[in-house]
Amino acid sequence: MEPKGWKEIPIAGMILEAGNSVEYRTGSWRAFRPVRGEAECIHCFQCWLFCPDSSILVDAENEKMTGFDLEHCKGCGICAAICPVNEKVIKAAGEDLARDDPRLCIRIVEEGKVEE
Repeated sequence: MEPKGWKEIPIAGMILEAGNSVEYRTGSWRAFRPVRGEAECIHCFQCWLFCPDSSILVDAENEKMTGFDLEHCKGCGICAAICPVNEKVIKAAGEDLARDDPRLCIRIVEEGKVEE
């Protein structure tokens, strides 16, 4: 996709046609990204339902969540926050799990950080 010049960009970033977000890859500026963890996903699709960027990839035929569209994911972490499996991960009394704890189903890791 060829970058647009200043004369071709709409005034004030107006959206002139609906459904054009696919053309704009916004994942390159995120600070965090979702990663699958060790906990077994139950494929409840809560992450898919709440993702504001439609960045949860789903295999509709097998009814399974398959991963993340990192070209459009902005790293907001809503998928991890809403995940019911993450809420049920066993932890010690009074322990708060880090967002990137490997025991979670959906982890939120810092962009550029090597996965463990």
